[in-house]
Amino acid sequence: MATDDRDPGDPVIAPRPAPAPVPRRWGRLDAFWLVLIVSVAAVIGWKSQGVLSYNWDWSSVWPYVLKFDAKSASWVPNLLLQGLMTTVRLALWGMLIATAIGLLMGWMRNHKRLLPRLISSSYVMTVRNIPPVVFVFIFVYFISSQFMPALALDRRVAALPMPAQDILSIFFGPMSLINNFFLGLVCLSVFSGAYVTEIVRAGLQSVPPGQSEAARSLGMTDTDAMRFVIWPQALRNVLPSLSGQFIQLIKDSSLVSLVSIQELSFMAQDVQVSTQRVFEVFILTAAIYLCICFVLSQTFAYLERRHSRTR
Repeated sequence: MATDDRDPGDPVIAPRPAPAPVPRRWGRLDAFWLVLIVSVAAVIGWKSQGVLSYNWDWSSVWPYVLKFDAKSASWVPNLLLQGLMTTVRLALWGMLIATAIGLLMGWMRNHKRLLPRLISSSYVMTVRNIPPVVFVFIFVYFISSQFMPALALDRRVAALPMPAQDILSIFFGPMSLINNFFLGLVCLSVFSGAYVTEIVRAGLQSVPPGQSEAARSLGMTDTDAMRFVIWPQALRNVLPSLSGQFIQLIKDSSLVSLVSIQELSFMAQDVQVSTQRVFEVFILTAAIYLCICFVLSQTFAYLERRHSRTR
């Protein structure tokens, strides 16, 4: 048995608090690298202007972002903004479905029985070892052709009253393209679900085995131990990785443009063909992706810092 060698009259020494994080500030080296990067980018832009002899014309691209509708006497989204909204819808719904798939398959990856581990392992290995473009074409033209006609989503939606169709169009886009949207959504969800599965598996394995043993020693069943002890800790550990996967899903949504699903990249190709302004259209498209992903990364970083302070 451990004994306390401290004299009763000795003063109690409180543990030293952890040092507060030092705020990051700009230094001379940071300023040097920033100036160097901006200078290199300016030189590359100036050199490319002389080599390409390209006449920039942004005025022909902006009307495809917003257009003036004479009937409503207001500005309405045009092709690029419509494609952006489809991309956002695909990313939001895709991450929800991919998370559900990942939670189930991640739990099966750590299951005691062999059959659940074989099913989840086969799913992960199949999806992760096929190039994304090949996976999209196989899924759309071979797998989806087997079940999409049986679903008949377009006919089911057309039978709904107009108020219901208007509500659904807010969440899923134009109802005339519901088949394409659902096809791209399932494709992205299955593809991203494999990566979320590995994130969840790593999160479950990061919880020390002593946690489950302590839960059982308190009289909890295996289900209660997993629900109240293991899962909360595992999900807290994988939140940064899940946020990164969500950002990756926004960029991966451009893959479904290869099968004529009208998200941002597909619309950008249409605008490029109509205007013949290759660089302007794709630079603007890249800037849109950059802004969305940067804002999300900063938001997730802020939430992670705030969560770490409250722990």
